[in-house]
Amino acid sequence: MAADEVVSPVALRSERMMAFFNLAFTRTFSASFSALRVAHWGEPQCPPGRPAIILANHPGWWDGVLFMLLMRRFFLERPGFTPMDAAALEKYAFMKRLGVFGVEQNSPRGAVRFLRTAGDVLRNPDHMLWMNAPGRFADPRERPVPLAPGVTRLAEIAPDAVILPLAVEYLHWTEKRGETLIAFGPPMEARELALLDREARTERIRAAMTETMDRLALDAISREPERFRIVVDGKQGMGGLYGAWQYFRAMIRGEDHTPQHDPRSRRGV
Repeated sequence: MAADEVVSPVALRSERMMAFFNLAFTRTFSASFSALRVAHWGEPQCPPGRPAIILANHPGWWDGVLFMLLMRRFFLERPGFTPMDAAALEKYAFMKRLGVFGVEQNSPRGAVRFLRTAGDVLRNPDHMLWMNAPGRFADPRERPVPLAPGVTRLAEIAPDAVILPLAVEYLHWTEKRGETLIAFGPPMEARELALLDREARTERIRAAMTETMDRLALDAISREPERFRIVVDGKQGMGGLYGAWQYFRAMIRGEDHTPQHDPRSRRGV
């Protein structure tokens, strides 16, 4: 075990690094997606002065970048922390400065350390714990929604917390680049969940995530951008030589240049 693994993620987290990588991740995301959109019904309802746990599904590699973007746009004043596979974290050691802490997978020792670290993080009422509830990559259509074992225990170690489901989808509509769609579900009281036995608690959390994911899927199927607000605006149009030709042609004709294949895709900016 590396020596710094025992150091609290609260002590390692750097606000300066958070600000720098917010800029870097925003640029990377904007170059790859048309937009990050939040459903109008899915804006986060997170009461201040209480620790919060965000439980998201885990559809793809972009999830870690997405967490950073959402932290900085919805919860700028609330430090966020995220568990990550310890072996993978060693490849991205800089992320320890971003509130990411390692979790040893598939071991009782790893589970105990995860719960201990999560409890330390959530003792501060301003802190937030962000995690992918399945514990593995999972298609957003997979049912029942998978949940990692440690998710059920969080209500026990942080009874004062509120728990918010977060649904995420990456997909393509009408533009060259994809869309990222998100929606937060209604908050759940950890103290109420802790009163349930673990099987019932698991099903309650799974039901909340399923409901949020299913509702977001209906909005995704609609392909109606007006159902969303744009949180991060990405690059528009084809780009490259063809994009330059479109711009030049519009300039010659004295027309406004509209790079989008479907101008509706800009709704919600």
